[in-house]
Amino acid sequence: MKRFLFIMIAVVAVLASCNDYETYGDKKDKERNAIAKFISDSAITVISEDQFIQQGYTTNLSRNEFVKFDKNGVYMQIVRPGCGSMVQDGQKLNLVCRFSEYNLLADSIEARNNTAAYAAYPDVMYVSRTGSTYTAAFLSGIMYSYYSASVPAGWLVPLSYIKVGRPQAEDEDCAKVRLIVPHTQGHATASSYVTPYYYVITYQKE
Repeated sequence: MKRFLFIMIAVVAVLASCNDYETYGDKKDKERNAIAKFISDSAITVISEDQFIQQGYTTNLSRNEFVKFDKNGVYMQIVRPGCGSMVQDGQKLNLVCRFSEYNLLADSIEARNNTAAYAAYPDVMYVSRTGSTYTAAFLSGIMYSYYSASVPAGWLVPLSYIKVGRPQAEDEDCAKVRLIVPHTQGHATASSYVTPYYYVITYQKE
């Protein structure tokens, strides 16, 4: 009798653990739902790449527009296009970035350096462009200390549309974007846990 009870308890435990197990598909569903909820709660207007092109590669801030890139699933809003020039083909340079990182599943900020407390800790990343391909690595900063040198692919998407010079006059400012980055375009932690992140990032030449 005791043996029978032990077997039954073991079976129940196994079934319970199976019920708690999340498949990759389950996690992707949670990610899609979290992104959809954030878009709805933030009153974001999603526009297509075609509309983005027709608007001269701009997003209308008064309508809170974000363009969705079908190829990678990243959503982007250009708050400021920046000053100076874009990264040129064959160019290699260091960019200074300030950012906030918001976990859409946990509904919380996980990292940031865009406050006065972190004024001395900007993230610096090395960027190289070959044709339409950008590669990058963090050299220092909060992202470097949290996630190592690997730059999320989503962070490189705006480089095709913004200028990355240094402001030299009062009417100039560095580029600023807002991004919704799915796990496939995020850092290793995002990829491992199928977690989408929302970023606010500024870019300027070091």
